[in-house]
Amino acid sequence: MDILQKIIAHKEKEVAERKGLFPPKLLEQSIYFESKTVSLKKYLLREDKSGIIAEFKRKSPSKGMINAHAKVERTTIGYMQAGASALSVLTDSEFFGGKNEDLSTARKFNFCPVLRKDFIIDEYQIIEAKSIGADAILLIAAALTPERLKELAAFAKTLHLEVLMEIHNEEELHPYLSPDLDVVGVNNRNLKTFETSIETSKMLVDKIPNEFVKISESGISDPATIVELKKVGFQGFLIGETFMKTGRPERAAAEFIEAVQKQLSV
Repeated sequence: MDILQKIIAHKEKEVAERKGLFPPKLLEQSIYFESKTVSLKKYLLREDKSGIIAEFKRKSPSKGMINAHAKVERTTIGYMQAGASALSVLTDSEFFGGKNEDLSTARKFNFCPVLRKDFIIDEYQIIEAKSIGADAILLIAAALTPERLKELAAFAKTLHLEVLMEIHNEEELHPYLSPDLDVVGVNNRNLKTFETSIETSKMLVDKIPNEFVKISESGISDPATIVELKKVGFQGFLIGETFMKTGRPERAAAEFIEAVQKQLSV
């Protein structure tokens, strides 16, 4: 059983439990339910921003604990001040050490788009995403059938949430594409070996239709890589571990973004 199958099996149990504890009617009473969402797509295309989606992530199945002490408030405010285009917040508790409150905290202190990074398999989690203040959700092609992913993306649209679809290879692309997607992300991490390779992004960039914003995810640790990926057609870059493994993730983000801007202006 690979890690994704293990996570999904756990997620099915977790969602069933949460439905019993916090019914959708209760979630819909949240202050965020009626509030206007911020467009991830538009922010990624803004020229005054870096295109970087800066992630808040405490741990991961491949690396174990990355940063147990970073504070959501200070880190996310720092990410935005550094010039990040958007925030990604892990809300999975079992495997990534996150929680829904992390996202609500990030939302409270920032006006930029916030992506809920989790393993979404049910409409309930999309209602939950809206109730905690998310502007966009992640749908992972490898975790869903094409039909199911399209259903979930269409449901997200009814709540005015944008959708980032994540792929790992070409097989996961065309059968899953739908007009309800906004952003397509190439995850450079092989789910079986955990190895990352930027070549995955380079191979797939031209296969993704241009109506979607294209982002590269995982394994980006060098500002020069961003310059390289921009040249081949990527408009966004999801970075978490590179920042989170330092004592001050927000400072690491500021230095990284500054280095990117310097290289782009040469």
